[in-house]
Amino acid sequence: MRKPVELGTWAEEAARRLVRADDSDPRLLTALAAELREAAADSRERGPVTALSYVPEPRLGELARIELSALVADDTHPSLSVGLLRRHLAAPTADSYRPPEAELRTLPAGPAVRVRHAYVRDVGRDGLGTVLETCAYGIRADETWALVLLTSWQALAHTDALCDLTDELARTVRVTA
Repeated sequence: MRKPVELGTWAEEAARRLVRADDSDPRLLTALAAELREAAADSRERGPVTALSYVPEPRLGELARIELSALVADDTHPSLSVGLLRRHLAAPTADSYRPPEAELRTLPAGPAVRVRHAYVRDVGRDGLGTVLETCAYGIRADETWALVLLTSWQALAHTDALCDLTDELARTVRVTA
């Protein structure tokens, strides 16, 4: 079993790799490392198979978070279906900003459902909050397990591009024996 990664050290190393060597502002490195550490800690709470911070421009920080998680059939749900994945991923919540949009897809890894959803988080006393958008794929590998590919972001100006990125990533998922 792999030893857990120390998030502070990992975040500092990752920030150093992302920031150009000729960028002399130490505040950028510090801020990006802090953001990556927070993102990794947040993802670690959910325990995905893998999690990525999408940082195309280090000065702007994390644009999106991408996680891949596995779901395994159990006594409650002895068989996984695309319908079950759809009901789970497209369920409105108290934090839903608008109703989820779900559509069935066929991917190389198997039948899938694609769900776009927007939530309002961190609502203050004034009723204002932060909109978090997601694009998720529930991919049924077989009746006993499935994968969930989830991309989340707050940069609403990038919604279409991030949904396109998620679509591209979903097409690359492969299941091997």
